[in-house]
Amino acid sequence: MDLADASPVGGWVIPESAYIHVPFCRHRCGYCNFSVVADRDDLIDRFLKAIDSEIAGLERPALKTLFLGGGTPTHLPLQKLNQLMKSLHQHFEISELQEFSVEANPEDIDEEKLKLLAKWGVNRISLGIQSFQQSKLKTLQRSHTRENAISAITLAARYFPNTSIDLIFGAPGESPDQWWNDLEIAFGLPIRHLSTYALTFEKGTQFWTQRNQGLMRPIDESAEVEMYEAVRRGCINHGFHHYEVSSFSKTDARCQHNMAYWRGEGWYAAGPGAARFVGGIREVNHRSTSNYLRRIENKLSPTAEREPIDLIQYTRERAAFGIRLIEGFSLESLSEHVGLDTQQLLQGAIDQSIEDDLLLLQGNHVKLSEKGILFADTVAQRFLD
Repeated sequence: MDLADASPVGGWVIPESAYIHVPFCRHRCGYCNFSVVADRDDLIDRFLKAIDSEIAGLERPALKTLFLGGGTPTHLPLQKLNQLMKSLHQHFEISELQEFSVEANPEDIDEEKLKLLAKWGVNRISLGIQSFQQSKLKTLQRSHTRENAISAITLAARYFPNTSIDLIFGAPGESPDQWWNDLEIAFGLPIRHLSTYALTFEKGTQFWTQRNQGLMRPIDESAEVEMYEAVRRGCINHGFHHYEVSSFSKTDARCQHNMAYWRGEGWYAAGPGAARFVGGIREVNHRSTSNYLRRIENKLSPTAEREPIDLIQYTRERAAFGIRLIEGFSLESLSEHVGLDTQQLLQGAIDQSIEDDLLLLQGNHVKLSEKGILFADTVAQRFLD
């Protein structure tokens, strides 16, 4: 959907997307900075009641996309997963739902869970594979094996033709050849979407601490670039379209939920640490699962942060997210939507990025250059400044 064609309320588009955060995991990986709890399955029943209470207050909005992420949603036992699905169907109008995605880990899915998800209308599954190499999986603190991963993908694709996987490149000690081996295995499996991410050392994570202590060393930047270029070439050769900096898909398999984020269409969100953008206001829930539960149970708002976004900031953020799309975005369409001269507002960032050979301006359409794709974060930050 083009925002220029959307129906605004009070100047803002009514969200047609929702994200639900399920924080439970078998364990926390060393690179993970998400709102996650491990070995706390004793909180599952309280969480399900809290989520039901939080989304009940949304007055049953009509959705086009629904994304169940985490954490690991499929870590929930079958009966509890069924209970969550009932809540979602009760509190959201999903008769016109186009995409219902669920994140999963290989060791958490089986045929029973896949059948349950399909019964409730899930039509896209995203598997956190990260690698097929045993040594790399050990470094990343992943508990599945190469065989687990391949079996899980093959099984999931039987129920969900739109199967996506995530892979991480740039693990300490990884070579471009090892990364290419991961890609070759992925291309031989029945997937329609691939997301690839360079390993990052986020503040507060175990990997951050280990790097600062000299116990873990990032790979050389040139090797990281070589790995990223390898996935771009490989995807083209195997029929995947590069549509966002980190995302590749077969025809008609783009993640529509993520497209709503990148197009600034707004979204509802519930659960610990969940961030939403509704009616020009950005809100973030408390990250601590225990704190989130206590607040809901005491009839208090789970919101920890609340920030009204004015049109100038919104325009800058739209540009920063929109430039991540390989096709770029139209300055004219954005101007029509926000009622501002976006080219004038962004001219400094555009000129600087063109001068640095990071951006292409074709009429009123901007997109990253080939070099710019490698420096997308730099261009995005310039739009925000």
